[in-house]
Formats: sequence, C-alpha cells, structure tokens
Amino acid sequence: MDNKQHCKELLSSISEYIDGSLNEQLCAELESHLNGCDNCRVVVNTLKKTIEIYHDQVSQDTAPQDVKDRLFVKLNLDDYMKK
Repeated sequence: MDNKQHCKELLSSISEYIDGSLNEQLCAELESHLNGCDNCRVVVNTLKKTIEIYHDQVSQDTAPQDVKDRLFVKLNLDDYMKK
C-alpha cells in the first residue's frame, strides 16, 4: 500500500481517535503513523485545535442549535452532536 493510501485509510478513523472511541490496536497504529507522518500529524492537531476553539467559543457565546447542527454535519462530527 502506498503512503497516500495508508494516510487516507488511517485518517478515516480520525473522529473516533479524537473522541477516544477508537479500538486500542487501531489507536496504536494511528499514533505510530502520526509519529512518522508530518502531514497527518498536522491534520489531527488542526482538528483537535479547531474542536478546542469551538468548545471554548460555545461556552462563551452560544450559537443557535441549528447552526451547531449544520456545522457538525459539515465537519462530519456527528458524534459530537450527541454530547
């Protein structure tokens, strides 16, 4: 498998990785990959920071629920809508 395909395959689990629901084996594989792949590490870190900024902003200034719902759907973060 070429590197691009490997990145794509691992990053398909990014949501589960960030919310801590990824199984232990895949989590270890993804973390190992992130240690050696700057591009994927940037993607994961950027998404983590985006979520952090969003949560900070929500606690300060709450957006209407329909805006949140559309944002989560657009960012493919449906799991966070349940929280």
